[in-house]
Amino acid sequence: MRIIDLVFGRPLKTSEERAEQIGPAAGIPIFGLDALSSAAYGPEAALSLLIPLGLLGVQYIVPISLAIITLLVIVYFSYRQTIEAYPGGGGSYTVARLNLGAFWGLLAASALLADYILTAAVGISAGVGALISAVPKLLPHTLGLCLGILLVITIVNLRGVKDAGMAFLLPTYLFVGCLGVTILGGLVRAVLAGGHPVPANPLPTPPVPIQAVTCWLLLRVFASGCTALTGVEAVSNGVKAFREPRTKNAQMTLTVIIGILAILLAGISYLVKIYGIVATDPGQPGYQSILSMLIAAVFGKGLFYYVAICSILLVLSLSANTAFADFPRLCRAISQNNYLPHGFAQRGRRLVYTEGIVALAVGTAFLLVVFRGVTDRLIPLYAVGAFLAFTLSQAGMVKHWWRARGPRWVRSALVNGLGAFVTGVTVVVVLVAKFVEGAWLTILFIPLTLVLFHWVRGHYHSVALATRTTAPIEPPGRETPPLVVVPMDRWSAVAKQGLEFGARLSPDLTAVHVEPGEHAALLREDWERYVEAPYREAGGQPPELVMLPSPYRLIVLPIVDYVLRLAEEHSERKIVVVIPEFVEDRWYEYFLHNQRARLLQWLLLAKGNRRIFTVVAPYYLSESAKRAARSDS
Repeated sequence: MRIIDLVFGRPLKTSEERAEQIGPAAGIPIFGLDALSSAAYGPEAALSLLIPLGLLGVQYIVPISLAIITLLVIVYFSYRQTIEAYPGGGGSYTVARLNLGAFWGLLAASALLADYILTAAVGISAGVGALISAVPKLLPHTLGLCLGILLVITIVNLRGVKDAGMAFLLPTYLFVGCLGVTILGGLVRAVLAGGHPVPANPLPTPPVPIQAVTCWLLLRVFASGCTALTGVEAVSNGVKAFREPRTKNAQMTLTVIIGILAILLAGISYLVKIYGIVATDPGQPGYQSILSMLIAAVFGKGLFYYVAICSILLVLSLSANTAFADFPRLCRAISQNNYLPHGFAQRGRRLVYTEGIVALAVGTAFLLVVFRGVTDRLIPLYAVGAFLAFTLSQAGMVKHWWRARGPRWVRSALVNGLGAFVTGVTVVVVLVAKFVEGAWLTILFIPLTLVLFHWVRGHYHSVALATRTTAPIEPPGRETPPLVVVPMDRWSAVAKQGLEFGARLSPDLTAVHVEPGEHAALLREDWERYVEAPYREAGGQPPELVMLPSPYRLIVLPIVDYVLRLAEEHSERKIVVVIPEFVEDRWYEYFLHNQRARLLQWLLLAKGNRRIFTVVAPYYLSESAKRAARSDS
């Protein structure tokens, strides 16, 4: 088995696509990891802003969480309708483009691209933060751990949808089970203690309040807590990944994800309040995550604590998988409309959109390096793109129902209209609250992405115009044969094959050699013996050998200049450059030889014109070795 097959899996046929489709059980870890894992960093992000209030700040987490859960339910019903209306995959880009127009679709797409990159970065950094909470000695290795986890997730996703689902199945359900047990255990202990449970493990001493409660502060807390809603749109983008009946399986997956997330958010916020858990400063010595303190407060730091922390680490780190599941699909949809390179629409060896996965990995790595893998530094950039896409998607659905006018269309339009209004207000709140803290970077990214979209679209349009033709094909025999040029270093089997191939293309054949060179004198003798003599014996005109001077010992550029001059002197004829090249047997042998042939081909393509053609005459070393062995025997 080849190493590439061992790492990425064997190549899959197009006919095997159906076997790669998934059901709700696998859909939850693939499309729900981001949403579910936000139960860990959503409350954390909100409580971090309440640190200046000390213990008093904990009292506000429950009403803020209830507001977030209410918003979550509204968005849920909206996207449930989107799945039903667009069973082929109705992500924000598709819905906004088809109903609101191309510009609004691209705006939604650019917002989602920013959100997915941040989703991956925040998820991984939050997972490493959970690990550091349990093992503080790892704090200096934060960035290295983040990049290592990113590499693993990238490889798993390159293996295909089904493998990704199986890989993330156990960590997801272990995470949900551990948090469920923690919430249930905390509630039982709270009831037995009359609503005032004593932590099983001492909690850090709450800081002294240094700030008063203000509406602006609560607005910022709500904006940070809204990160818990990111990832909700993932299922609507990936409907085509589900097996039949797709719509029902996708809706069921979305329902389970939202139901679990709402329970986790409500339970965590309530237990944080009654246990009096105050956030600690991220990135500083002594930092502990909210979930680390909560689990230790309920059960102490025993075996269950470390199992739960490991599950949180895994799920938070793997929550980036939601972005890896949706980002490539979004890029595919955009590229199909010529706004991104067409390579994003091509499926790789495992029936996944490889270029999209790699692009997301590179963007995520860039963010992790810039922000040193610290979640608190990334959170301010988060949620703006997600809620902007939410708003455009729901507004597009209102237009969809208005056009369709089917049964119960008014009710459907009202549900999506409410979703558009609520998420639109949230966009403004999040943007205002987080702008100075870093959200301006997301706002800058979006217009730059729009410029990129239009540049790519303009390029493809200009190419289409330049290559369009209605002229019929010109049958052979009506035009003058081309001038053929064959570069040569020395007389060899490689050069011989190139000359023979060139001679079959045209009788006007010229070989070129750059001098001064170590093979110049010997080549003249060999040319007389192996080329001119056989041609004269056959009664033909031998090709010309041209020696090109090169006082600065350059090899490729003199050949390029000669071909360009030849094309200028013979403006009515085509020039074909036959480039002899031998092909190594093993990939590492590539580094043992100069690659002048490929450089020459590239320069002729870059500097040439439509009358200059390049043809590679490959000489395979393995075949020559077999011929030599047969002749010896």
